[in-house]
Amino acid sequence: MNEQERAPGDAHAVGAPADLADLLRRTAQGDEGAFERVYDLVSPAVYGLVLRVLRDPAQSEEVAQEVLVDVWRSACRYQEHRGSAKSWVLTLAHRRAVDRVRSEEAATRREERATASAGGRPYDEVEEEATARLEGERVRRCLDALTELQRQAVKLAYYGGYTYREVAKLLSAPLGTVKTRMRDGLIRLRDCLGVER
Repeated sequence: MNEQERAPGDAHAVGAPADLADLLRRTAQGDEGAFERVYDLVSPAVYGLVLRVLRDPAQSEEVAQEVLVDVWRSACRYQEHRGSAKSWVLTLAHRRAVDRVRSEEAATRREERATASAGGRPYDEVEEEATARLEGERVRRCLDALTELQRQAVKLAYYGGYTYREVAKLLSAPLGTVKTRMRDGLIRLRDCLGVER
């Protein structure tokens, strides 16, 4: 059958323009070819509408794809008596784009609240852990530079929570010597760590 022999309403014929509503009905029945035609017909308008709402090309592409997947999944919900097929698709697109804007705004507000509660800086768990690890390594290096008595006294007092008297007893050293070694050790630690007085 050639082009002139086809009936004017034969939308299924190759190359014949199809009614979008009919294509949606066929899509609802699982017709992948019909959905390909729907995609070709509406994707530029969907992307354009989403882009006007989001103003971000990358996000707009993502949202447009989500809309078209939604059209594939929910084509059976299209009701012709409630409006045109194109209006239905563009309504889905507009809703999805507005949802994305609201979601982004909510995320921004959450981040701002978290930043404000963290003293103006966003909390970064990885950064905090890395900084703590580096500081710990610096402290260990500086502790290793102390004399044995200084190192033991500082560790027992500051990491072990012992008093000067308890440190003196544990190290079998006079109390005055322990106090002097700790003072000298803390001065050396301060200098090594670059802590200002």
